[in-house]
This record gives sequence, C-alpha cells and structure tokens, in this order.
Amino acid sequence: MLFVLGLGQLRAAPVARADNPGGHAVGVTVDSFAPVAPRQDDTLTISGSVTNNSGSTITGAHVGLRVGQQVGTRSDMDDIGDRSGFSGSDGSEIGNHTQKLDALPPGVSRDFTLSLPVKDLDLGKDGVYQLGVTVSGQAGGSSERVLGIHRTLLPWQPSATEGKKTRLTFLWPLISGTHLTARTEPDQQQTPIFPNDDLAAELGPGGRLQQLVALGKTLPVTWVIDPDLLATVEAMTKRYQVGGPGGQSTPGKGQAVAKQWLNQLQDAVANHEVVALPFADPDLASLAHRGKDVSGALSHLQSATELASVTVDTILGVKPRTDFAWPVDGAVDSSIVDVATSAGAHNVIARSDSLKEPGGSPYAPTAARQIGGGNTAIVADARLSTAFQGDMVRGNDASLAVQRFLAQSLVVNKQAPENERSIVVAPQRMPTASQAQAMATALRGLSDERWAQPMSLGDAARMQPDPAANQQVPGAGSYPESLRDQELPTEAFEAIQRTQGALDSFKVILTSQDRVVTPFGSAIMREMSTSWRGNPRGAAGFRDAVQSYLTELTRQVHLVEKSDATLSGRSATIPVTVHNGLFQGVRGLKLVLTSSQPNRLKIEAPRQIEIGGGRQQSVKFETRANANGPVQVTARLYTEDGQPYGEPVLFTVHVTSITPMVLLVIAGGVLLLVLAGLRIYLQRKRAAARGAAGDGPGNGDGGDCGDDGGAGDGEPGQPGDPAAESGARDGSPSGSGEKVER
Repeated sequence: MLFVLGLGQLRAAPVARADNPGGHAVGVTVDSFAPVAPRQDDTLTISGSVTNNSGSTITGAHVGLRVGQQVGTRSDMDDIGDRSGFSGSDGSEIGNHTQKLDALPPGVSRDFTLSLPVKDLDLGKDGVYQLGVTVSGQAGGSSERVLGIHRTLLPWQPSATEGKKTRLTFLWPLISGTHLTARTEPDQQQTPIFPNDDLAAELGPGGRLQQLVALGKTLPVTWVIDPDLLATVEAMTKRYQVGGPGGQSTPGKGQAVAKQWLNQLQDAVANHEVVALPFADPDLASLAHRGKDVSGALSHLQSATELASVTVDTILGVKPRTDFAWPVDGAVDSSIVDVATSAGAHNVIARSDSLKEPGGSPYAPTAARQIGGGNTAIVADARLSTAFQGDMVRGNDASLAVQRFLAQSLVVNKQAPENERSIVVAPQRMPTASQAQAMATALRGLSDERWAQPMSLGDAARMQPDPAANQQVPGAGSYPESLRDQELPTEAFEAIQRTQGALDSFKVILTSQDRVVTPFGSAIMREMSTSWRGNPRGAAGFRDAVQSYLTELTRQVHLVEKSDATLSGRSATIPVTVHNGLFQGVRGLKLVLTSSQPNRLKIEAPRQIEIGGGRQQSVKFETRANANGPVQVTARLYTEDGQPYGEPVLFTVHVTSITPMVLLVIAGGVLLLVLAGLRIYLQRKRAAARGAAGDGPGNGDGGDCGDDGGAGDGEPGQPGDPAAESGARDGSPSGSGEKVER
C-alpha cells in the first residue's frame, strides 16, 4: 500500500495493520525532540518512554519513526497530539533506525532514544510534516502490529525563506499575585508585614520568577512587567516580617534571593523593550463592566499608570512604556477599550479569538490595526498565544507544545510569503517555570531567523495595518461568559471606594501623610488586580484585611472614655483626654463639647488639638452652671472641614453648685441685710418724730432740740443712735404741711 507524503512517495508498511485496534495497548511519550527545527545536515534525536497499558506481556517490540503526510492548515495541527489509534496516514516506518525493546510486562515502562540523520527522513518541499513515534510488537500471542503511537510535528525549512520573513513579537510577562498588604510594623522604618513568605520560593533557584528572568535574558522578547512585583521584591531586600497565627510575626528570610533577583532582572532587561502595566495590573474588564458606575473607581487606573513608570524607573533604572493596556486573555469589547485608553494607554493588546476576522481569513493579518479615536489594537495570534497554556511539567506535553508552536509559525509565514506581516504572541499572564522553559525552547528554535525574525512591541504597534483586517471592536455582548464570571463584582468596587473614603478622612489629620497614604494607596490598587480572577474568596479577604487595618489605625486617635462629673460650684473645669496611639503626630482636629441643656450648663468654645505620636493630651473646658440637676454632655472630635472623627464620648455632669448649705448662707446674708435695713428705717422714723415734737407750740427757738436731742442725762447724741422721744411725749398732732420721712 502506498501513501502520499506531500509531493513525495512513501514506503509501504508491511507489518503494521491499520485496521488492528491496538493503538492504546502501549502509551508512548516523547520528552525530548532535538533540534526542534532541523536542517538538512542535522541529526534528529528523539527520546521518551513507552508503557505497557495492556494486561499481557508484550514481546518482540521495537520503537520506530514514521513520517506522515504534510500538514497544510493550522486547524489540522490543533489536535495532532490527541488522535488515537493508528491509520495509514501515519506513514511507513523508517528502516534501520529502530530500537528494540526487552519484554514489556503489564504496567512496565522503558525508555528509548531514536537518532537518525534528517536526510533519511526523505522530506519533500518546505512545510510542516507529521511525525509518528510508534511501538510495534506482539501482545497476547498475536502477530506483530502497531500497539501505540505518539504524533508530533516537524517544521521543515532547511534554508531561509524566499519570501518575506514574519516579524514576530513575543511578550515575556513578569507578573505575580498579590503578596503585600498595607500592614507595617509601628516603627520609624515602617517594616512591611507579609502574609507569608511564598514569594521567596518563586525568586529562589528554580522558582517561577527566577526562571523567567534567567530564560528571558537571552531571548528576543518584550518584557511586560507589573510594577507591584518590583515594589514588593524591593521591600523584601530590607528587613521585613511574616505574619503568623494570633497576630505574631517572625522575621522574613528572603532578603538574599530578593537582592539577587533584582540584580539579575536589571541585567536581563538591559537593551530590551520594557512595557509597564498599571501598578498591580488592574482588571480592566472588571472596571469596564462592574466598576465604572461606582463613583471614583476609574480614578485608580490613572494613579496606577502614573505610579507604574516611577516604580520601574526607580528600581530597574529603565524608562518603561506605559502606553499599552492588556485586558485578560486579550478579550476586548467597546467598554473595555474605553476604560483601557482612559488613562493614556492608546495601544490595547487584544487577541484574534476576540477581535475576529469577518467571515474568516485565509491568512493571519498584521497585528496592528486602527480602532478609532487615535487608538491601536495589537491583535495577538490566538493559536500561538495559547500554545503553552497546558501542563508543561511532563516533557511529553512540553515537547509537543514546542513543535506545534514552531509549526504554526512556519505555516503563518507560508500563508502569504509575499506580504511582510507582524505577528504578536501574548502568552498567559503568569506562566509556570515549566511553561517558561517550553516557551524559551520554542523561541530558540527560531533564533536562526529562517522564516521569522524578532520585533519589539513598540515597532509592531507602528506597523502599517492590513487593509482587509478587521478594525471593528466588538460590542459588550460579545465578551465571553466564562471570563465575565471571574470578574470582580460591583460590591468589590464599592468596598474599595469606602476604604478610599476612610483613607481620605484619615490622612488630613496626619503630620506625615506618606506613612499611611503610600502603603494604603498601593493596597487599594492591589484590590483591583487581575490576579484575583478565579479567587473571589481571596479577593474579599484581602479587601477586608486592608479595611480592618485602616480602621485599626484610625481608632488609634480617640477620646478616652470619661466617667460622670459633679460640679460643686457655679463655674468649674471639665477635663477631656485625647489619645494618639500612632507613631506620628496628628493635627487639624478640634474637640467639641456639647451640652444637652445649654441654658443650665454652658460650655466654652471648641479647642484645637495637636498631639505628638504615642502621647495623650488632657483638654480642659470652662463651664458655668445656672441650675441644679444632671446634664448630658457629648465630647467629639471633628476634622477641619467639620466632619466627625471617631466615636463620640457621652457623660453626665451633675450640677450641684447651689447646695442647701449655700442656700442657708445666702438666706442668712439676706436676713442680715433685711434686719440692717429695718434698723435704719426705725432710726429715721424716730428721728423724724423727735424733730416734729421740737417744732411744736411753746417752743420758741424753732428746732435745735432735734439736733441736741439727747437722753435725759444730757449726754450728747451719737450718729445713728435712736432719736429722743420728746416728740412722743407731746401728744399734739404734727403741724400742718410738714413732710415726715418713713
């Protein structure tokens, strides 16, 4: 039987029976395939293992290699590794390049290595070929047949393309989850407290982030960095604490790996293009769909963009580009584009499975296209971008992913070799170490630039758009439900704004605002991070932790509870104590005491408050009581703009300034005054009566008596003594027309 292999003739397969259902009896894996894009003079080496999945021992087995038909379309490559069973299209086995296997009992695995000159593959014209690694043998006494097969792809172009090479842009993401909250130690250095020390493992030898830096250093990539990761690692280079149970923290131990990683990164990004995402990589789709209707939520995107440039420049010494936005999985709609470009990012990284070509396209168009408003969509190729999303821990999966990626890139070039096109690859945001290793292997396979050559993202954005490419951003209804279900809810943005409001109210009283504004501002941005997708419980817990810590700090400035007071005088002083448990001083507060009955108890005007860190101050208010009885008084702090601060303190003032003893003293005093007045009155009355008697008939000298009127013993009169009673002895009435003082 003959099979067609491209334009060449294939060999017959005399021992393999395509109709025999033995394809799953033996599992075949390919862990190593080198070189990944061979030339004519190379030697191809394929290593892997075979495993007996059947219930009987396999004898007379050997491993061989088969060249299948040429793969013409990209869609034909999608499931190349998932096909089961053996068919005639897998081609014939290449003779003289097999490896015999010892008897293979059930469940046993054996390693193999096939090595042969590439010229013995007898390949035809340039293109992508299917390769099959097969195990043939006898199982259960049957005749020899193909018992297992693993298919992979071989990109074949031994020399540089005759047409134009594809310009390939590969994004190298350096992004992590959230590792730092706003919590710090109450010391001068504000020692950060990490919830755990997991980041140290990622930075250390073999860790995910260490591998990304070590691999990316030698690759032609555009670095896409979340500045929050840099800020977090930079914080680890100094003293830091790791939280523990019961609020107890222990010293962190990642200083050495943090310093080493930053040094390696500084070296790696030198002479590379660096794109900085907004600080903490905010979820643009969540903002567009859930957050934009929450007042103030969008303002954080502008702040995150501004902070991004400063952070990267300060830590890495590189001026990054901040004019690129990268929504999750490159999925875009009109609202996402509006939000993404609102903070100055006029280039939106989309993906071809979101911004699709109408009616399909016979080839992959150039990535850049104008979408209106002076904005450019950079449409990454979906197949190339998702090539490494699987589990790359097993060498079999990684090897197949590498071969598929290279094969796809070659087919893209063959689609329209006369057109110079720019293709962008935007892989998953946080590739694992094994995924990064597979990506690096694939990029090294393109290093000789036979059909593709590297290009920076900035240059890709400036490429002339393909006239036939789709430039219409899809509407909001086109956004995938699977991604929409992972978005932050509206309640999350409402909680974020409550925290921001509390921070705004708190910072106005601080003498060193940066000690609070900086860590909490960063924490609020982290609450909107894309890394929370798929982890709603973790996102809610982080928001609650930030809000709780802010509340804890604001309560450090408070009024000390006060017991009831008793006033023993009409005027008295009431002391109220303000406590500042913060490390820094506070100002801009005023303390107000309000009487519930100001007609009975009047309190002086509010007092301005300024207290140093870790201190408390007793503030005294003068009061005046007008009546007895209890009066409720409210003490409360207010900011300079009149907003209440903290909780009020209520206490009762018992006014007892007019006591019974005081009343008795007052009554005695009044009685004395009355008696003194009465005495004066009587004296005057007697004096008047005596004067009237001296002026009566028979008294010729006309009134001297009244002046001399002493007692019968002839002693002179004393001032204030009672007047002589001579007038009284005279019973004659007063003279007509005289005035008597009474």
